[in-house]
Amino acid sequence: QVQLAESGGGLVRPGGSLRLSCVASGGTFSNYAIRWFRQAPGKEREFVAVTSWGDTMTHYADSVQGRFTVSRDNAQNTAYLQMNSLKPEDTAVYVCNAVSHGGQYEYWGQGTQVTVAS
Repeated sequence: QVQLAESGGGLVRPGGSLRLSCVASGGTFSNYAIRWFRQAPGKEREFVAVTSWGDTMTHYADSVQGRFTVSRDNAQNTAYLQMNSLKPEDTAVYVCNAVSHGGQYEYWGQGTQVTVAS
C-alpha cells in the first residue's frame, strides 16, 4: 500500500509563505496524480491543486490561483505545495492525495496544519 506523509505546516503571518511536502512510500510515485486538499474546522473539504502523473499539467482552485504552486520530484517520491501571500482564510489542515492511472487506487495522507494569523 502507498503511504503519504505531509510536512511543512506551521504558523505564519499574513503575507508569509510556506512550502508543504508530501512524501510517498510503497509505490511508484510517477504513476500517481497528486492532489492537494484542505479543510478548516466547520468547513467542507476544499480542492486546492493537482499535478498530473508526468507533471505536465497543473490546475488550481480559484481561491489560490496565482499564490500557490504545486510541483513534484518523482525521483524523490515527493510532491510540493508552495504557498505564497498567505491569508488567514488559508488556515486549514492540508492533505495530499494520490490517484493511480485509471483511478482504481487512491491514497490519502494524514495532513499538516497551516495557521495564518498575526
